[in-house]
Amino acid sequence: MLKDHVHHLRRLTDMAGAALRPPPGAGRIAAALTLGVVVHVLFAAAVLAMMLAMAFGMSRSLGAVPWPWAGLANVALMVQFPLVHSFLLTGRGGKLLARLWPGAHGGTVASSTFALIASAQLLALFALWTPTGIVWWQADGALWWGILAVYGLSWVLVVLTTWDAGIEVQSGALGWMSLLARRKPVYPDMPETGTFRVVRQPIYLSFALTLWLVPTWTPDQLFLALCYTAYCVLAPRRKEARFAARYGDRFAAYRARTPYMNPFARRKDVTDDQPQQP
Repeated sequence: MLKDHVHHLRRLTDMAGAALRPPPGAGRIAAALTLGVVVHVLFAAAVLAMMLAMAFGMSRSLGAVPWPWAGLANVALMVQFPLVHSFLLTGRGGKLLARLWPGAHGGTVASSTFALIASAQLLALFALWTPTGIVWWQADGALWWGILAVYGLSWVLVVLTTWDAGIEVQSGALGWMSLLARRKPVYPDMPETGTFRVVRQPIYLSFALTLWLVPTWTPDQLFLALCYTAYCVLAPRRKEARFAARYGDRFAAYRARTPYMNPFARRKDVTDDQPQQP
């Protein structure tokens, strides 16, 4: 596993080294750096908003839509992320991403554009949510700190799984750094090391854990947890279909030996959903 991390670190170091020695082109360099700042600031803001909002069970936010219209607004905020996110991962969505950046570099920065849109969507969801004002249960004292520590560990797992998947893609760094270095983006290979040795969808699993390991429970948090857990379980099926088409037998072998999302699944559970040979 250490060898896998070293290989990943070398790839990131190579990408960073190329970006630190950009070929001439003041306009391109300025555009790449501006995109990088915007992407990472928005990414950090979205993650921070998400962590804080769920820590308080979605009971504290900036949304102030009057009820009952707030219910419709919250549902709209809830569904906009999975709908747009899933569409942008399709072939048509990828072509749209490439056209959103003016000029000839749309394909180069597509991963950064994707991260920018996803971050804006998540920031909108967690910052503009209108709370019901109902708190069912909130831990206090030592219990609060204990659950909060477990909640924090679930976010550490999110970071670890994101690293294993290719943090340069997940964070949006790959696109703008490739533009800065004036080279074609080099995407990570099919992830099957680190946490991907345990389950095939560790990022979705770790995010689902953050939804449930919170120290405050409200109707808002329960609604969020139910909806997004369903998304975490179902959405990767489309991703795996793309991987099957792209990697063929290699993904089939990985799929056969690695559980989908339950790390305790028996081998029979892993192979039950495989097509039967005639």
